[in-house]
Amino acid sequence: MANIVVEKSIEVALLIIQYCEVLKDKEKYVIANQLLRSGTSIGANIHEAQNAESKKDFIHKIKIATKELEETKYWLILCKNSKNYPNNITLEGKIKELGLILYKILSTSIKSK
Repeated sequence: MANIVVEKSIEVALLIIQYCEVLKDKEKYVIANQLLRSGTSIGANIHEAQNAESKKDFIHKIKIATKELEETKYWLILCKNSKNYPNNITLEGKIKELGLILYKILSTSIKSK
C-alpha cells in the first residue's frame, strides 16, 4: 500500500537536490547547503517515524519533520525575495502540499493520543 507522506517527502527531497545543484552552479553555496540539509531532513524524519517505537516517538519525529519543513520554507522565501537567486515555484508548491499533509498527520496523532 502506498504511503503518500513518504512518497511526497521523497519527491520534495529530489526537487531540493536539483534546486541546490542550480544554486551551487550559481555559486550560492551557503544557502544551497542550508537548504539541502533542511529539505532532505524532512523526509529522513518522516522515514524514521514509520518505525517509531511508540505513538509519542512517532509524534516527536513528525514534529521534527515539520520544523525542518518550516526551515526549508524560510530558505526558499529568502531565495524567492533575493534578486540574484532563481525562484522555484514548483518546489514551493510541493513544500506547501507536504506541509498540509504533515500538519494533518500531527494534528490527528495528537488528538488520538
